[in-house]
Amino acid sequence: MKRLPLLAISLLAVLAVSACSSTQDVLEPSAIAASPPAPGVLQSETQGSLPVQTASTNQSAAINPGIASRTRLRFDPIVGATADVAAPLTARLAERTRASGIALAGSTDPSTTHVLKGYFSTLTEGGQTTVIYVWDVYDTSGNRLHRINGQQKAAGRGEGWAAVPPATMQAIADSTIDRLTTWIAGSTG
Repeated sequence: MKRLPLLAISLLAVLAVSACSSTQDVLEPSAIAASPPAPGVLQSETQGSLPVQTASTNQSAAINPGIASRTRLRFDPIVGATADVAAPLTARLAERTRASGIALAGSTDPSTTHVLKGYFSTLTEGGQTTVIYVWDVYDTSGNRLHRINGQQKAAGRGEGWAAVPPATMQAIADSTIDRLTTWIAGSTG
């Protein structure tokens, strides 16, 4: 029952963060549309990152190739996380999205089918920091189609974003893409 108040506080924090319009807390993930890695291999450029995974060992590889080829995903700016903490997240999102067979779309790409927008905040309690995240999946008309949310305990010590190592943000990206591809496979199959 202790988790219920923490979840309620977490959701309020996410809502408060999403209401902010400060540009310093928004990461523009324009680097996501960079050239793809070798087929089936996820590469990591961040020291201390999670183990490298191949597409055959993660859930997002289970998406039907026909569905994946029809899906063109654009990432909108990430709200709430600082740019230095969000960089490992955006890099991993791009890696995992490509490995799942889903094409990434640029901000002006007219063939975009889905838009993913993320809201992040931290909660420090008893010396332990937790990252709270909400991803909204939109169609190109701005209609919300799906929501992915969760929380991830940070392995670092301290408070706020200073306590969040790259591995924590990469784990959030892994979970996000796994859940997104599961939803896409179930909703467009």
